[in-house]
Amino acid sequence: MFQLYPSELQLSFAMLAMAFGASLVASLILKSDNVLHRSALFTIAILLAMRYLAWRATETLAPLGFTWNCFFSWTFFLLEAASLISSFSAFVILMRRKDRSPEATANRGWWQPEPAPSVAVLIATYNEERGVLARTIAGAKALDHDRLKVYVLDDGRRDWLRDFCSDQKVIYMRRPDNKGSKAGNINHALERLRESDAPPDFIAVLDADFVPHRNFLSRCLALFHEQSVGLVQTPQHFFNPDPIQHNLGLSRSYPDEQRFFFDHLQPSRDGWGMAFCCGTSSVVRWQAVCDVGGFPIQSVTEDFLLTLTLEEKGWHTVYLNEPLTEGLAPEGLKEYVTQRSRWCLGLMQIARSGHGPLSKAKLRLRDRWSVIDSMLYWMTSYPFRLAALVYPLFYWYLDITAVYATVPEVIAYFGVYFIWTLFVLNFISGGLVIPIVNDVSKLLCAVPIIRATWSGLLSPANHAFSVTAKGGDRTRVIVQWRLMWPFLVLLVLTVAGMFLGIVFDSFAFNDAGDGKIVVLFWSIYNVATLLVTVMVCIEMPRVETHLDDRPQRSLMRIDDGLHRVWVTELTQESARVRGVTLQTGSAVLIALRGIGDISAFVIETTPDGGRLSLETTEVQYEALLRKLYAEGNAPGVTRTRISAIIHDLLVGSRSS
Repeated sequence: MFQLYPSELQLSFAMLAMAFGASLVASLILKSDNVLHRSALFTIAILLAMRYLAWRATETLAPLGFTWNCFFSWTFFLLEAASLISSFSAFVILMRRKDRSPEATANRGWWQPEPAPSVAVLIATYNEERGVLARTIAGAKALDHDRLKVYVLDDGRRDWLRDFCSDQKVIYMRRPDNKGSKAGNINHALERLRESDAPPDFIAVLDADFVPHRNFLSRCLALFHEQSVGLVQTPQHFFNPDPIQHNLGLSRSYPDEQRFFFDHLQPSRDGWGMAFCCGTSSVVRWQAVCDVGGFPIQSVTEDFLLTLTLEEKGWHTVYLNEPLTEGLAPEGLKEYVTQRSRWCLGLMQIARSGHGPLSKAKLRLRDRWSVIDSMLYWMTSYPFRLAALVYPLFYWYLDITAVYATVPEVIAYFGVYFIWTLFVLNFISGGLVIPIVNDVSKLLCAVPIIRATWSGLLSPANHAFSVTAKGGDRTRVIVQWRLMWPFLVLLVLTVAGMFLGIVFDSFAFNDAGDGKIVVLFWSIYNVATLLVTVMVCIEMPRVETHLDDRPQRSLMRIDDGLHRVWVTELTQESARVRGVTLQTGSAVLIALRGIGDISAFVIETTPDGGRLSLETTEVQYEALLRKLYAEGNAPGVTRTRISAIIHDLLVGSRSS
């Protein structure tokens, strides 16, 4: 019989198609950096989210009562609602965006004709290896600023580092204890600087593994033309892939996990006047840091708290979104998880401090919002993502339904909201939000972050500062079983539950109707996410690389004369050359621009050339460090390339 009216399923797909079509049209006519356009897009996202939340609250929950269905249905809804409230805050923040690059260009050298301000570059270190520190010191010495002193603040009290600093002609400082961790180390240096005859006008803070580009100071100092600016923060870029990029083989196609925060969220926060210090890669006005009595030690994330204490005294933090430093991303999963757990713990300590959102501190409303927004992120998104893996299991094994919904309803309410939000976030970020891959970072850290959340809220004092390890041997395949086993168990339980529910009548739960199909597709998504998470827990070997490596022409002398070659994969100790025939073990001389003639020998031959081991002098080694880390542009990728991701997922992980 001819159907005159479309079915409910057809209508839901029509709504989904309309949302998808609207996103395509919007991407063609709107601009991602236009505040009005961004506001319109995120307003629609918020309205769709509220529509979805209203549907969930009124149509999908179990009746109130003392039943397991009621308990699990309502607890999952509350977790989801809390996560959506966090998203609302983030969406409002992302409506604005501030680009200070034109301001930095227009105000370069604002102090003229007066002498340039003096700057103390503080490199805080605890247990980093010599190779890590050598490149940071080399980059700091190469900064294009006339009045500059470099200080190495050694909380490890290492004699070899003292001698190395003497050779490098930089100032070495150590203190008798480690009170206050990194903040205490910096405060000790500030006290020493106060005692000097001529304290600096500004201090620049670098972590031991972050190398500044030559123009780092000149670009940052330009923004201090406004006398109310107390701190300038710049983004963190990395010259190595993080564990998720590396273990999935995506380092050339998918940006590091922090790109969304540094390239998009921080500029948006700056648009609202609530950008915050992220520790390294920042410059602080001397008068401002003296006004607040140095770096606060009440939190293991002293950087965010510094912004709040500065703001209370009328000093503003601004953000310059330019790649002006390169650092070392956590290379191992344990270090990756430790770092993010520390960030979460520190934020909760701030929430409980005298500068929390409900404190009596003289903070602006937007500063209190800033802390609340960060709290919501840590407190809601990680528990909800973990719950989304667990709750379908209650259906497969116990016949407990968390979401009572039909397929058309899920498509019409959740599908429309999901498609639009995914479009908006990718439209403003260049494709940084990819389902499953983005979920992995939250799942890996979920349990430690939940623990850190409540530990910081209930007992904020007496938490040790956990240093993120750098360097070390990364030449072996390492299976992180302690991280992997919970996800492996969830994967087995999910697959087994789906199998039992589909094959055996006793587990079919057909009385759920469409709800079974909803849980089935929910579980399929979870299986894909868990598979990727398990893959990430297998840490692949690493060799030193530089993500901004570009081929360069060079001359090389071998026994039969000079040859013009291509140099690629240049590192601190080796290089690959193409365009010449080589013999393993033979000695060569290769000329690198800005470094000179370097002695080398062939350690491996290839059909089009070979790999060289470089034998640099001390002067050449320092020049090579500057070339690799202090003179480049932003390393790696900052936008997602879908075709490259597909290629890397298929072949990249096998060749890592």
